Amino acid sequence: MKIGRLIGILSILLQKEVTTAPELAEHFEVSRRTINRDIETLCQAGIPIKTTQGVGGGISIMDGYKMDRTLLTSRDMQMILAGLRSLDSVSGSGYYGQLMEKLQAGSSEFISGRDSVLIDLSSWYKTSLAPKISTIQDAIENRHLLTFHYYAQAGEGKRTIEPYYVVFKWSSWYVYGWCQKRKDYRLFKLNRMVKVVETDKGFVCRNAPLPDLSTEKIFPGGIKVKALFSKDVKWRLVEEFGPNCFTETEDGRLMFTADYTDSDNLITWIMTFGNKAEVLEPVEARRQISKMVQKMATIYKED
Repeated sequence: MKIGRLIGILSILLQKEVTTAPELAEHFEVSRRTINRDIETLCQAGIPIKTTQGVGGGISIMDGYKMDRTLLTSRDMQMILAGLRSLDSVSGSGYYGQLMEKLQAGSSEFISGRDSVLIDLSSWYKTSLAPKISTIQDAIENRHLLTFHYYAQAGEGKRTIEPYYVVFKWSSWYVYGWCQKRKDYRLFKLNRMVKVVETDKGFVCRNAPLPDLSTEKIFPGGIKVKALFSKDVKWRLVEEFGPNCFTETEDGRLMFTADYTDSDNLITWIMTFGNKAEVLEPVEARRQISKMVQKMATIYKED
Protein backbone atom coordinates (compact mmCIF):
# COMPACT_ATOMS: atom_id res chain seq x y z
CA MET A 1 0.00 0.00 0.00
CA LYS A 2 2.84 2.44 0.88
CA ILE A 3 4.58 1.95 -2.48
CA GLY A 4 1.36 2.67 -4.34
CA ARG A 5 0.80 5.79 -2.24
CA LEU A 6 4.35 7.04 -2.90
CA ILE A 7 3.83 6.65 -6.65
CA GLY A 8 0.51 8.45 -6.33
CA ILE A 9 2.04 11.37 -4.39
CA LEU A 10 4.84 11.68 -6.94
CA SER A 11 2.31 11.67 -9.79
CA ILE A 12 0.29 14.47 -8.15
CA LEU A 13 3.42 16.54 -7.54
CA LEU A 14 4.48 16.14 -11.17
CA GLN A 15 1.07 17.32 -12.38
CA LYS A 16 0.32 20.15 -9.91
CA GLU A 17 2.28 23.30 -9.16
CA VAL A 18 1.74 22.92 -5.44
CA THR A 19 -0.27 20.85 -2.99
CA THR A 20 -0.50 20.58 0.78
CA ALA A 21 -0.14 17.82 3.36
CA PRO A 22 -3.82 18.10 4.41
CA GLU A 23 -4.91 17.75 0.76
CA LEU A 24 -2.73 14.67 0.28
CA ALA A 25 -3.89 13.19 3.59
CA GLU A 26 -7.53 13.60 2.59
CA HIS A 27 -6.89 12.28 -0.91
CA PHE A 28 -5.16 9.08 0.26
CA GLU A 29 -7.25 8.75 3.44
CA VAL A 30 -4.27 8.70 5.81
CA SER A 31 -2.98 11.01 8.54
CA ARG A 32 -0.86 14.12 7.95
CA ARG A 33 1.86 12.39 9.90
CA THR A 34 1.87 9.53 7.38
CA ILE A 35 2.09 12.02 4.48
CA ASN A 36 5.02 13.77 6.16
CA ARG A 37 6.81 10.41 6.46
CA ASP A 38 6.07 9.69 2.80
CA ILE A 39 7.50 13.06 1.72
CA GLU A 40 10.62 12.32 3.75
CA THR A 41 10.92 8.91 2.04
CA LEU A 42 10.68 10.53 -1.40
CA CYS A 43 13.36 13.08 -0.44
CA GLN A 44 15.66 10.28 0.71
CA ALA A 45 15.11 8.61 -2.67
CA GLY A 46 16.52 11.71 -4.38
CA ILE A 47 13.28 13.45 -5.40
CA PRO A 48 13.89 17.25 -5.00
CA ILE A 49 10.78 18.17 -3.04
CA LYS A 50 10.51 21.58 -1.40
CA THR A 51 8.06 22.92 1.17
CA THR A 52 7.13 26.58 1.65
CA GLN A 53 5.19 28.25 4.44
CA GLY A 54 2.50 30.94 4.35
CA VAL A 55 -0.23 31.87 1.88
CA GLY A 56 0.18 30.00 -1.38
CA GLY A 57 2.76 27.73 0.18
CA GLY A 58 2.81 23.96 0.32
CA ILE A 59 4.62 20.98 -1.16
CA SER A 60 6.07 21.03 -4.66
CA ILE A 61 8.82 19.64 -6.87
CA MET A 62 11.59 21.88 -8.18
CA ASP A 63 10.77 23.14 -11.67
CA GLY A 64 13.87 21.79 -13.37
CA TYR A 65 13.11 18.28 -12.17
CA LYS A 66 9.47 18.62 -13.14
CA MET A 67 10.39 19.47 -16.71
CA ASP A 68 12.70 16.44 -17.02
CA ARG A 69 10.32 13.91 -18.51
CA THR A 70 13.16 11.42 -19.01
CA LEU A 71 12.64 10.43 -15.37
CA LEU A 72 10.31 7.75 -16.70
CA THR A 73 10.29 6.52 -20.27
CA SER A 74 7.14 5.28 -21.97
CA ARG A 75 8.32 1.72 -21.35
CA ASP A 76 8.98 2.52 -17.69
CA MET A 77 5.43 3.82 -17.29
CA GLN A 78 4.01 0.75 -19.03
CA MET A 79 5.86 -1.50 -16.59
CA ILE A 80 4.64 0.54 -13.60
CA LEU A 81 1.08 0.26 -14.83
CA ALA A 82 1.52 -3.49 -15.41
CA GLY A 83 2.69 -3.84 -11.82
CA LEU A 84 -0.26 -1.82 -10.52
CA ARG A 85 -2.68 -3.91 -12.59
CA SER A 86 -1.23 -7.06 -11.07
CA LEU A 87 -1.85 -5.68 -7.57
CA ASP A 88 -5.32 -4.57 -8.61
CA SER A 89 -6.12 -8.17 -9.59
CA VAL A 90 -6.02 -9.15 -5.89
CA SER A 91 -7.28 -5.89 -4.40
CA GLY A 92 -10.79 -5.58 -3.10
CA SER A 93 -10.66 -1.81 -2.60
CA GLY A 94 -10.21 -0.45 -6.12
CA TYR A 95 -7.30 1.64 -4.81
CA TYR A 96 -4.83 0.53 -7.45
CA GLY A 97 -7.37 1.04 -10.23
CA GLN A 98 -7.88 4.63 -9.11
CA LEU A 99 -4.13 5.14 -8.93
CA MET A 100 -3.71 3.84 -12.49
CA GLU A 101 -6.34 6.30 -13.72
CA LYS A 102 -4.43 9.16 -12.10
CA LEU A 103 -1.14 8.09 -13.63
CA GLN A 104 -2.67 7.64 -17.07
CA ALA A 105 -4.58 10.92 -16.90
CA GLY A 106 -1.36 12.85 -16.45
CA SER A 107 0.57 10.89 -19.04
CA SER A 108 -1.62 10.80 -22.15
CA GLU A 109 1.31 11.89 -24.31
CA PHE A 110 3.70 9.74 -22.36
CA ILE A 111 1.99 6.38 -22.85
CA SER A 112 1.41 5.03 -26.31
CA GLY A 113 0.42 1.73 -27.84
CA ARG A 114 -1.37 -1.25 -26.37
CA ASP A 115 -0.40 -2.94 -23.13
CA SER A 116 2.14 -5.67 -23.80
CA VAL A 117 2.39 -7.11 -20.30
CA LEU A 118 -0.67 -8.42 -18.46
CA ILE A 119 -0.28 -9.96 -14.99
CA ASP A 120 -3.08 -11.48 -12.93
CA LEU A 121 -1.98 -12.46 -9.41
CA SER A 122 -5.39 -13.72 -8.36
CA SER A 123 -6.27 -17.39 -8.00
CA TRP A 124 -9.27 -19.69 -7.79
CA TYR A 125 -9.69 -18.22 -4.30
CA LYS A 126 -9.87 -14.55 -5.36
CA THR A 127 -13.14 -13.94 -3.49
CA SER A 128 -11.55 -14.82 -0.14
CA LEU A 129 -8.00 -13.79 -1.06
CA ALA A 130 -8.55 -10.05 -1.60
CA PRO A 131 -10.08 -9.41 1.87
CA LYS A 132 -7.25 -11.35 3.52
CA ILE A 133 -4.57 -9.32 1.74
CA SER A 134 -6.37 -6.08 2.61
CA THR A 135 -6.63 -7.04 6.30
CA ILE A 136 -2.97 -8.06 6.44
CA GLN A 137 -1.83 -4.84 4.74
CA ASP A 138 -3.83 -2.78 7.23
CA ALA A 139 -2.31 -4.70 10.14
CA ILE A 140 1.20 -4.16 8.76
CA GLU A 141 0.64 -0.43 8.25
CA ASN A 142 -1.05 0.05 11.63
CA ARG A 143 1.44 -2.24 13.40
CA HIS A 144 -1.32 -4.35 14.87
CA LEU A 145 -1.09 -8.03 15.78
CA LEU A 146 -2.80 -10.40 13.34
CA THR A 147 -4.72 -13.51 14.44
CA PHE A 148 -6.00 -16.38 12.31
CA HIS A 149 -6.81 -20.07 12.32
CA TYR A 150 -4.20 -22.04 10.39
CA TYR A 151 -4.30 -25.45 8.74
CA ALA A 152 -0.94 -27.23 8.37
CA GLN A 153 0.23 -30.77 7.74
CA ALA A 154 1.18 -31.11 11.40
CA GLY A 155 -2.25 -29.96 12.58
CA GLU A 156 -4.38 -26.86 12.94
CA GLY A 157 -4.79 -24.10 15.48
CA LYS A 158 -4.90 -20.39 16.23
CA ARG A 159 -1.85 -18.26 15.48
CA THR A 160 -0.95 -14.71 16.48
CA ILE A 161 1.80 -12.94 14.56
CA GLU A 162 3.48 -9.60 14.10
CA PRO A 163 2.98 -9.19 10.32
CA TYR A 164 5.80 -7.66 8.28
CA TYR A 165 5.45 -8.67 4.63
CA VAL A 166 2.82 -9.88 2.17
CA VAL A 167 4.63 -12.25 -0.17
CA PHE A 168 3.79 -13.71 -3.59
CA LYS A 169 6.02 -16.70 -4.31
CA TRP A 170 5.70 -20.12 -5.95
CA SER A 171 2.36 -19.03 -7.48
CA SER A 172 0.84 -18.53 -4.01
CA TRP A 173 0.34 -15.73 -1.47
CA TYR A 174 1.93 -15.74 2.00
CA VAL A 175 2.30 -13.51 5.04
CA TYR A 176 5.70 -13.32 6.72
CA GLY A 177 5.91 -12.35 10.36
CA TRP A 178 7.02 -13.10 13.91
CA CYS A 179 4.99 -16.01 15.28
CA GLN A 180 4.28 -15.70 19.00
CA LYS A 181 3.81 -19.46 19.30
CA ARG A 182 7.07 -20.47 17.62
CA LYS A 183 9.06 -17.44 18.83
CA ASP A 184 10.54 -17.04 15.37
CA TYR A 185 9.82 -15.66 11.90
CA ARG A 186 7.44 -17.83 9.90
CA LEU A 187 5.83 -17.89 6.45
CA PHE A 188 2.09 -18.65 6.38
CA LYS A 189 0.14 -19.55 3.25
CA LEU A 190 -2.97 -17.39 2.85
CA ASN A 191 -5.08 -20.21 1.38
CA ARG A 192 -4.61 -22.13 4.64
CA MET A 193 -5.69 -19.18 6.79
CA VAL A 194 -9.27 -18.53 7.93
CA LYS A 195 -10.80 -16.06 10.39
CA VAL A 196 -8.07 -13.50 9.65
CA VAL A 197 -8.45 -10.58 12.07
CA GLU A 198 -6.49 -7.37 12.61
CA THR A 199 -6.54 -6.92 16.39
CA ASP A 200 -6.38 -3.61 18.25
CA LYS A 201 -3.19 -4.71 20.01
CA GLY A 202 -0.12 -2.90 18.75
CA PHE A 203 3.44 -4.19 18.66
CA VAL A 204 6.90 -2.67 18.55
CA CYS A 205 8.47 -3.37 15.17
CA ARG A 206 11.45 -5.67 15.29
CA ASN A 207 14.38 -5.22 12.96
CA ALA A 208 12.74 -7.82 10.75
CA PRO A 209 15.06 -9.20 8.07
CA LEU A 210 13.85 -9.64 4.54
CA PRO A 211 12.59 -13.21 4.25
CA ASP A 212 15.00 -15.62 2.60
CA LEU A 213 12.71 -17.09 -0.03
CA SER A 214 15.30 -19.02 -1.99
CA THR A 215 14.16 -22.47 -3.01
CA GLU A 216 17.18 -23.98 -1.25
CA LYS A 217 16.14 -22.34 2.04
CA ILE A 218 12.42 -23.12 1.98
CA PHE A 219 12.63 -26.48 0.22
CA PRO A 220 16.01 -27.95 1.17
CA GLY A 221 16.95 -31.09 -0.75
CA GLY A 222 18.03 -34.29 0.92
CA ILE A 223 16.05 -37.03 -0.77
CA LYS A 224 17.58 -38.22 -4.01
CA VAL A 225 14.78 -39.24 -6.36
CA LYS A 226 15.02 -41.43 -9.42
CA ALA A 227 11.84 -42.33 -11.30
CA LEU A 228 10.66 -43.43 -14.73
CA PHE A 229 7.83 -41.52 -16.40
CA SER A 230 5.76 -42.13 -19.50
CA LYS A 231 6.52 -39.67 -22.30
CA ASP A 232 2.82 -38.71 -22.12
CA VAL A 233 3.58 -36.61 -19.02
CA LYS A 234 6.71 -34.91 -20.35
CA TRP A 235 4.86 -31.59 -20.36
CA ARG A 236 4.31 -31.80 -16.59
CA LEU A 237 7.95 -32.54 -15.85
CA VAL A 238 9.03 -29.61 -18.03
CA GLU A 239 6.47 -27.31 -16.38
CA GLU A 240 7.30 -28.28 -12.80
CA PHE A 241 11.05 -29.00 -12.93
CA GLY A 242 12.33 -27.73 -16.28
CA PRO A 243 13.52 -29.49 -19.45
CA ASN A 244 16.80 -30.70 -17.91
CA CYS A 245 15.26 -32.84 -15.16
CA PHE A 246 15.11 -36.00 -17.26
CA THR A 247 16.79 -37.99 -19.99
CA GLU A 248 15.08 -40.23 -22.52
CA THR A 249 15.67 -43.98 -22.24
CA GLU A 250 15.90 -46.46 -25.10
CA ASP A 251 12.29 -47.56 -24.61
CA GLY A 252 11.05 -43.96 -24.86
CA ARG A 253 10.40 -43.41 -21.17
CA LEU A 254 11.82 -40.48 -19.20
CA MET A 255 14.42 -41.03 -16.48
CA PHE A 256 13.75 -38.31 -13.89
CA THR A 257 16.29 -37.30 -11.23
CA ALA A 258 15.92 -34.59 -8.60
CA ASP A 259 16.30 -33.67 -4.93
CA TYR A 260 13.09 -33.64 -2.91
CA THR A 261 12.25 -32.05 0.42
CA ASP A 262 10.42 -34.86 2.21
CA SER A 263 9.10 -38.33 1.53
CA ASP A 264 5.40 -37.54 2.10
CA ASN A 265 5.37 -34.78 -0.51
CA LEU A 266 7.28 -36.98 -2.93
CA ILE A 267 4.79 -39.84 -2.60
CA THR A 268 1.80 -37.51 -2.94
CA TRP A 269 3.32 -35.98 -6.08
CA ILE A 270 4.16 -39.34 -7.68
CA MET A 271 0.65 -40.64 -7.01
CA THR A 272 -0.84 -37.80 -9.09
CA PHE A 273 0.69 -39.46 -12.17
CA GLY A 274 -1.16 -42.74 -11.65
CA ASN A 275 0.36 -45.54 -13.75
CA LYS A 276 2.44 -43.04 -15.73
CA ALA A 277 5.23 -43.07 -13.10
CA GLU A 278 7.44 -45.66 -11.40
CA VAL A 279 9.71 -44.75 -8.48
CA LEU A 280 13.10 -46.48 -8.51
CA GLU A 281 14.72 -44.60 -5.63
CA PRO A 282 14.42 -44.14 -2.72
CA VAL A 283 13.46 -47.75 -2.08
CA GLU A 284 11.42 -46.84 1.01
CA ALA A 285 9.21 -44.49 -1.02
CA ARG A 286 8.68 -47.28 -3.54
CA ARG A 287 7.57 -49.62 -0.72
CA GLN A 288 5.15 -47.07 0.70
CA ILE A 289 3.60 -46.42 -2.70
CA SER A 290 3.17 -50.17 -3.19
CA LYS A 291 1.30 -50.42 0.13
CA MET A 292 -0.89 -47.43 -0.73
CA VAL A 293 -1.78 -48.91 -4.11
CA GLN A 294 -2.77 -52.21 -2.45
CA LYS A 295 -5.01 -50.38 0.03
CA MET A 296 -6.60 -48.37 -2.77
CA ALA A 297 -7.22 -51.57 -4.74
CA THR A 298 -9.06 -52.95 -1.71
CA ILE A 299 -11.17 -49.81 -1.36
CA TYR A 300 -12.14 -49.77 -5.03
CA LYS A 301 -12.49 -53.53 -5.42
CA GLU A 302 -15.61 -54.38 -7.39
CA ASP A 303 -17.95 -56.96 -5.90
